[in-house]
Amino acid sequence: MIGFVMVGTNNLDKATKFYDTLLDTIELQRVVTNEKYAGFASIEKPDEIEFYVTNPANKDKATFGNGTQISFLVSSKDLVNNFYNTGIKLGGKDEGAPGIRSGDYYCYFRDLDGNKICAFYKINN
Repeated sequence: MIGFVMVGTNNLDKATKFYDTLLDTIELQRVVTNEKYAGFASIEKPDEIEFYVTNPANKDKATFGNGTQISFLVSSKDLVNNFYNTGIKLGGKDEGAPGIRSGDYYCYFRDLDGNKICAFYKINN
């Protein structure tokens, strides 16, 4: 079972602002911030951080993983659409507009540091 997910950044202030707006679309809010990272949790469970954006602990440049993807399960197609449109408006790079893939509804984009981000809705829930 996955406890939480982290993505690296080379500009924590810029990435935090990006994720503040983006994750608000799926009801995740920033609950912790310091000089090294920002942590986000659901509005219903603010003590259970699910997602971090962080400066690399080894102080090297943050890079995205080739083949790595962070996927958020959401409760509707509208949330997928809003998540995607918000990500693109904030400067994310398109990796696949919202649409049906493998029977479910997905969208993909790269964040400001090149991390691949996805939101999806399971149509046959």
